[in-house]
Order: sequence, then C-alpha cells, then structure tokens
Amino acid sequence: MPKHAASKPSGAPSDPDCIPDAGGSAADERDERIGLTEAFAPVGAEPAADVPEAPTDRDNAIGLTQAFAPVDGAPSSPAHAGGFSYKGDTDDEYPDAFDSLEPRDAPSLLLDDEAPLEPEQPKGRHGKKDKTDVPPHMRKSRRMRRVLIVVIVLLVVLIGVLGYLTWRLVTESQTLAAQQTQQQQDAQEVTAIQQEETKDASTETTKKTEAPNLVAVLGLGQDEAVAALAHGAQVTASKDVNEEGNPIKKDVTVALTDEPADTRTGTPTVYLGLNEEGKVIQAGYSASTAALGYGTLSFADAVKNEHVVEKTLQEAGIPVAEGAAVLPEDKTAYSTYDTDGTTLVKENCSFSGTVDLNGAPYEWSAVLSYNYTTANMTGNLADTIRIIYVYVNA
Repeated sequence: MPKHAASKPSGAPSDPDCIPDAGGSAADERDERIGLTEAFAPVGAEPAADVPEAPTDRDNAIGLTQAFAPVDGAPSSPAHAGGFSYKGDTDDEYPDAFDSLEPRDAPSLLLDDEAPLEPEQPKGRHGKKDKTDVPPHMRKSRRMRRVLIVVIVLLVVLIGVLGYLTWRLVTESQTLAAQQTQQQQDAQEVTAIQQEETKDASTETTKKTEAPNLVAVLGLGQDEAVAALAHGAQVTASKDVNEEGNPIKKDVTVALTDEPADTRTGTPTVYLGLNEEGKVIQAGYSASTAALGYGTLSFADAVKNEHVVEKTLQEAGIPVAEGAAVLPEDKTAYSTYDTDGTTLVKENCSFSGTVDLNGAPYEWSAVLSYNYTTANMTGNLADTIRIIYVYVNA
C-alpha cells in the first residue's frame, strides 16, 4: 500500500486510497481523484500535478461529497478534495429535502369547546330529505292519527257496502212483493167466485129465459118437436150421424129466437137427436147461467150451494132431486190451468143419473162449463163465460 503524503491539502479527501502515490504521474493523480470539482473541471485545462487547486465557492455550495463520506475516521469538519464541505440549507424559502419530510406540528383548526362538524352530504333536487328528530310523543300521536284514518276509511267502506246490500235487498223484496201481489190478484180474480161457502139470493140476476120442457118432445118427429118447443124455435143446423152402435142417426140444432140472446153465449139452443124412424130419442138444452137468473157464482158454489144443475133439469121437465149433482173432491179433476200452472183457464164438469118418468127409467146428463180466457185478458171476472147443458134420453 502507498504511504500517505506528509502534508495533505485542505480539499483532499480523507480516504487513504484516494491519495496518489508519490512516485506516480500527474495523470494518475488526476484520475484517482473522486471530487466533483475535478469531475466537472473544464476539459481543455488540466491543473498542474504538483499544485493543488484551491477550493471554490461552487464546490462548497454543492456539498454532497462530505455528505456521503465514510462514517469511521470522519473528520470533525466535513472536508473533501478541492476544499468542499457540507452546508445544510436552513433558509425557509428553500427547505432541505430531508427536513421537508419530517412531520410538523400544525395548529389545530378546531376549538376545544366546539364539537366537530360533519360534512354536509350533497343533495340533488329529488334526493331524500333527512328526517328531523321527532319527539316520542309526537311520533306516537302521528301513529295514532294514521290508525284512526285507516279505521275511518274502513268504516266508510263498510257503511257503503252495507248500504248497497240493503238497497239490493229492498229492491229484490219490492220486486218479489210485486210478483206475489200480481199472482195473488190473478188467483183472487179466479178464486173470488170459487169460494165453497154459501151465496145468498142477492147474487142472483134477473131471470131472462126459461128452459123448455124437453121431456114433452121425446117420441115426436122433427117438425112436431120444433112446434112443441115454441119460443120462436127455428132449425139452424142438421147433420147425419153414421156411428156404428149409436141409435142417433141425425142431429138437429134449433135456436129459440124469441129468447134474449147473451152477448157471450148467444141465443138459447135446443139439440134434438133422431133415430132411424125420425123420432126424437134425445133432447138437450143450453143457455148461459146469467140468462137463467144465476149471478156471478163460483163454480163450486153454483154446484154445491145453488144447485144450478138440478134446478135447470127440473125446469126442463126432468124431476131430479137436489144433491144429485156432486163435484169430485179433487179440484184438478175439473180444472184446467195455463202453462204457468197457476192461472185458471177453464172449469168443466159432467154429471149424470137416472130418473123415473111415468114408470119408465130415463137417463139424464148435464155439463157446467166456466171459461176464464176472456176474463184473464181483460182482468174482469164478469167476462167469464158460464154455460149449462142438460140432456134427457128416452
């Protein structure tokens, strides 16, 4: 190892390896110098080998060589070849790079007595507003109001539903009542004259006609019978009968023109049945019950109480006891109803029996007929067509 120089320039480095050998050339000494001053020296000018360069202010301003000098054996004052030394920057305008990284005590912006303020969150036009702090009693009152509103709404809806149901019930009840009333009226119009209780003489009308004596014409010829009938008897129709086993071979219809005619049933009429010999073996008579003096009697009342059938037979010369005409117990046996099953259209019943005349038996028959078709259309029971037929056979 080369020895150190006896005297070292002030700007020479402290590292022994940086000192040139005494016997070395000037070029070697220049190459071994590591100072920044020499490194940045002008290229064209080379300093003399024996005369060391004086340190300049520029080298001192840089001061980086001494900062990176070895720790062991470092001199008390930083030194470097060429006379550079480290000089830290203390000017506030240009802070040192290392000092600027150190934390600094900044004054607090918050006052000790005030609580820190939270930053306000930005809100848009449609953003959700912050809820205000509401006291518990106000929240309870608000909930109670909401409950009351819901209850009131439910009560209003319930009242509306009940009102609607009540209206529907009343409407249906009125409709049903109207239908029942109409049905009752229809039934009353028919059943008002069908009561099976007694009717007094006040229900009778003025008698307009009398039944001819049918028994007196039996065994007579056609012309003789017409003459015996009187009352303006005139033949209106004649028809031959060709039925096997039937003794009647000819039917003759005779109108009693002198008798008052009924607007609904027409003129009272006599029916004659002639046998092969042209003799009357059957005689019948028809007229309205009103013309015979019977008023607006019900069907059952006319048969059971007024005995219209028996009285008409007796007037025609057939001595039949009262009570001989009997109605069936079942009303439907002689009643006809409309398609609705409640409107009565017709009542018709036949009666028959045997009577002794001059020691010989005679068969009698009768038919009582009530037709309500016109009365049902007009709503007036007076328009009911009531006809009675009586016959006697020799």
